[in-house]
Amino acid sequence: MTTQVLNSRVNKTMNKTKLSFLILLLVGLVAPFAIYPVFLMKLLCFALFACAFNLMLGYGGLLSFGHAAFLATGGYITGHTIMQWGLTPELGVLAGTLCSAGMGFIFGKLAIRRQGIYFAMITLALSQLVFFLYVQTPFTGGENGLQGIPRGELFGLFSLEGNLPMYYFVLAVFVIGFAVIYRTIHSPFGQILKAIRENEPRAVSLGYDVDKFKLVAFVISAALAGLAGSTKSLVFQLASLTDAHWHMSGEVILMTLLGGVGTIFGPIVGAATVVTLQNYLSQGPLASWVPVILGLIFVICVLLFRSGIVGEIQKFMKKNFN
Repeated sequence: MTTQVLNSRVNKTMNKTKLSFLILLLVGLVAPFAIYPVFLMKLLCFALFACAFNLMLGYGGLLSFGHAAFLATGGYITGHTIMQWGLTPELGVLAGTLCSAGMGFIFGKLAIRRQGIYFAMITLALSQLVFFLYVQTPFTGGENGLQGIPRGELFGLFSLEGNLPMYYFVLAVFVIGFAVIYRTIHSPFGQILKAIRENEPRAVSLGYDVDKFKLVAFVISAALAGLAGSTKSLVFQLASLTDAHWHMSGEVILMTLLGGVGTIFGPIVGAATVVTLQNYLSQGPLASWVPVILGLIFVICVLLFRSGIVGEIQKFMKKNFN
């Protein structure tokens, strides 16, 4: 009887999740007819970036201060390969994603054996090395960045110059990236990753190669962050040092914590909140106060809503409606 009840609850949860996915997909399909497509594309790029970071922090327990390096690498490689090598958009995005994954493997090999603040500081130091490398390397354009990156034609058939077709390409990339994250979390690998996060010594005692699982999670997260950066460079036709700066690493941490660490939809909500605030506040008299306002929101969230927006909503629903 207990097993039947448990299976029934699991099935209900899965059905609710699938329904949520379907609703969000339908909203995404009609959204550009009501909201400026470029704003939506920016939101989707940062949502994917935050989801990639959440995979590592929320499910692997690894706090990285250097994820901006992967975002920037994806953007620079995509921009360079499209402008100089004449690659189509999908191949340029693939190249940027693979290079970010390779960089994630190198970062992971150097940092993964450390824990806590030591791991975070190593990733920050490596990210800063990448930042100064991109300042000096000719192919990045230095402080000017890569400007005028052509959107080109998808598969050589569909032009992405218009905002509407570009939006649906970005939406498709986000859906693929989100699907990879969701499948990873709910796979046996994801369950082991959660076990490592909860009690690493116990996972070691059970015979799991903890460092190997952490490294794989780190590489997947880096690859998806690079995918977000590659897509972003096509949207804005620009790859700049802003994406490589440590401030960007701080922003993705804010998005993830604000939305809810370790939740499926939390990073999306957090990214939407931060991007919306930046977009609207920067157009008014409070433009110079945007970092301060975001900092205050972060402090309030940490003090009063430690589970983030989505996490607190889930707690409320379980307490009152379960």
